[in-house]
Amino acid sequence: MLILGIDPGTALTGYGVVERKTDGRLAALAWGCIRTAPGEAMPTRLATIHRELTLLLRQHKPDFLAIEELFFNKNARTALTVGQARGVALLAAAHEGVSVWEYTPLEIKQAVAGHGRAPKRQIQRMVATLLNLKAPPEPDDVADALAVAICHAQFYNFKGIVLGSRGQP
Repeated sequence: MLILGIDPGTALTGYGVVERKTDGRLAALAWGCIRTAPGEAMPTRLATIHRELTLLLRQHKPDFLAIEELFFNKNARTALTVGQARGVALLAAAHEGVSVWEYTPLEIKQAVAGHGRAPKRQIQRMVATLLNLKAPPEPDDVADALAVAICHAQFYNFKGIVLGSRGQP
């Protein structure tokens, strides 16, 4: 199973491609950030994110795109821009025919660190451990994207049983 994890944002969109092998082991195949220039107009930034995500989807041909659900942020402006970046990611996946699964921050932290209140640094270290990386991924947007992919790898079979299907909820 191949999963593209996304941590959406308009300045940085983190991504991570994780393979769940038949024996259950996880391997990171690719990871990084899509960066946009702060001085660019929002439509241009969103077009860049869409273009780069489409290239990643075509290059890696993942079975699933896993993305963090939007949670209410204290800063409404930030929440709105993250929502726009999420929408672009969902659109790219839909255009490429890739099934999308969404996870809450609590689910992601539980899957990676064992509890839902884990700090960012602990998530980075656990991602490195679970994926056998030499160092924690930087910046934290990349670690978060890999964490979302790990979460999907951990929960996919469980959710399929609970939902009575192996497809999108």
